[in-house]
Amino acid sequence: ERKKVEDEVAKRFSDEQRMKNAEKDKQISDMRRQIEDLKRRAEQGSQQAQGEGKELELEKEISQLFPVDNTQPVPKGMQGADVIQEVLTNSGTRCGAIIWESKRTKNWSDGWISKLKDDQRTAKADIAVIVTQVMPKDIRNFGFIDGIWVTNYASFHGLALALRQKLTELAFTKAMAVSK
Repeated sequence: ERKKVEDEVAKRFSDEQRMKNAEKDKQISDMRRQIEDLKRRAEQGSQQAQGEGKELELEKEISQLFPVDNTQPVPKGMQGADVIQEVLTNSGTRCGAIIWESKRTKNWSDGWISKLKDDQRTAKADIAVIVTQVMPKDIRNFGFIDGIWVTNYASFHGLALALRQKLTELAFTKAMAVSK
């Protein structure tokens, strides 16, 4: 009977140890999942900060390139592109608007085109541009996809100058037609 009680106590002790070990394993597993989740959130936050940094840089470059124009960022949390550039002549006449969307991601998304087209309609902008780190296939430096200009950061300045020039010439042509 003593042997039976000892076996029963040993079995109970063994079961308790197994349950404690199982609880510890589950706790460790949950903590690992939490750590991975926190790492992912921290990385996502830093990517967001990098994206916001690129937006500010883009706005600053546009403002420096075209000091006559009215350049405004789209407020954080609001729908729309990152920067709205109102193209003005030296005398202050409005020629049109360009909206700029900055993308700093590892993969191209075709969904950006339709979203920016919607933003363009909402902002009543004449031209919409995506400045991106990763280009869509078949486009090397810059190109025109379904009504939206897409450019890399290296070609951004040249495209910005050309598009602004196009808007000012178009406004001049319209003014000449009206005066006739």
